[in-house]
Amino acid sequence: MKKLPNYLKIFPCSFLIISLASCSVNKANIDNELKTYYDAEKTEGCFTFLDNATGQITVYNMGMDTTRVAPGATFDVLNTMVALHSGTITDENKPLSFKKENDSMAISTITLKQAFRDNSKECTQFVAKLTGTAIMQTWIDSLSYGNKIIGDSSEMYWTNNKLKISPDEQLGFLKRLYFDQLPFRKSVQESVRNMMLQEDNSAYRLSYKTASIINESNHTFTWNLGWIEENRHVYFFVNLMKNNANDKSPEITSVKVTKNILTHYGFFKGLK
Repeated sequence: MKKLPNYLKIFPCSFLIISLASCSVNKANIDNELKTYYDAEKTEGCFTFLDNATGQITVYNMGMDTTRVAPGATFDVLNTMVALHSGTITDENKPLSFKKENDSMAISTITLKQAFRDNSKECTQFVAKLTGTAIMQTWIDSLSYGNKIIGDSSEMYWTNNKLKISPDEQLGFLKRLYFDQLPFRKSVQESVRNMMLQEDNSAYRLSYKTASIINESNHTFTWNLGWIEENRHVYFFVNLMKNNANDKSPEITSVKVTKNILTHYGFFKGLK
């Protein structure tokens, strides 16, 4: 793996405050050709892409790239690391038992790893309650995660538009996760990266997390964010879409758009 450009390095500080907010988007290449892939799905969106080897960022729809929306299930990435690092959850492969949504009698048993991959809202809420809002607020403040607002209750602040984060900020978070530069044990960051791995073959490795949320204006937005690795190089991406109201599977559509864009950039052949 190529050495990180200097502007991507995290410098130590005594209070463990790490900014995730800057990806130098002012120096980004603007690629308006990507509009084609959103138009094909009758949707709006933005795409942010980082070639780690060169440090070059490419953006489609800069205005949306710096706009904050709720992280939805992408918050599982942080939520899971906090739980594993603190010992709230000791084993991602051990079954957890929690009540199912809207059914106080039904109990769901699932591992943290499977819940992460399934975007289980009940499990995310269960883990967040175990951690507690005070501890989570401390981590969110230390990481400068989005707008850093979660409130003082155990409700789902990652979906109810209290906590918000921009695609640009998500990209910064992904970079640091990939290179073990977040203030969690390396084993914890490695575990979460493994949970994000979706496709692994001789040509490439594709890792991502999806999420759907509804904003204050009752519009549905979908996240698809992660990285693709080819020939020992890594490339990071964040796709945020304002969904077509008729789309019954927006997360599947978001993955489709991401893959179409990556194909447009020459990926999936093992030649990058």
